[in-house]
Amino acid sequence: MSSIPSAPRLISRLQHYVLFSDDERAAIEGACAGPSLTVRQRRDLIREGDRPRNVNLIVEGWAFRYKTLEDGRRQIIAFYLPGDLCDPNGYILKEMDHSVGALTAVRYVEIARERIEALTAMGPRLDQALRWDVLVSAAIQREWTVNLGQRDAIERLSHLFCELFFRLRAVGLVDGHRCEIPLTQTDLAEATGMTPVHVNRMVQELRARGLVRWKGREFEALDLDGLCEVAMFNPTYLHLDHEGQRLDANG
Repeated sequence: MSSIPSAPRLISRLQHYVLFSDDERAAIEGACAGPSLTVRQRRDLIREGDRPRNVNLIVEGWAFRYKTLEDGRRQIIAFYLPGDLCDPNGYILKEMDHSVGALTAVRYVEIARERIEALTAMGPRLDQALRWDVLVSAAIQREWTVNLGQRDAIERLSHLFCELFFRLRAVGLVDGHRCEIPLTQTDLAEATGMTPVHVNRMVQELRARGLVRWKGREFEALDLDGLCEVAMFNPTYLHLDHEGQRLDANG
């Protein structure tokens, strides 16, 4: 375990909804204070059937939410990026109905339910920011449902790339049009309902069209507008346009 700053990317992301006062930022930092925990790549943070007691904040690395069928087939149903809260209301459940695993090595902080409840009790800004966070998670899930049900393969993969790019940019993890996407083709297949072979074909198609460059973990949107056009991507569902401006603190 090690003590590292845990709150900056969470604050950065939440402030896309509403701007906090200095006291509110300090309260978030206090709630996220304490030693960070680590979990190795491809190990679980929490498993289906476990009793959730805290809220996990991803500090470094990528995690994912998934369900596994009895025959071993797995569906990835969400990606967690640095600054994301895993199931911020999950502690009210008797047991987990899904698992959360580490795609890469992950550093995370466990936030006690009492600290989350204390934040929401501070006033409407923090309360609504956390509510927005839950609503955005639900909106992302709806888009994934549309992806699986209506978009074709090239649209499906393009949409996921666009979503990840916009989410990473919101927490300062994009440099120009470059970012790190540490996913394998199997990960992408399990998130998009395709086979790894089909994913590979779609990645090659996007490269051939001059839309993306993806080598190892390094991803570059060579033509972001073109990629969004192929995906029919509208970032409105991510609610990054400062919707809570009326609630902004003055300082």
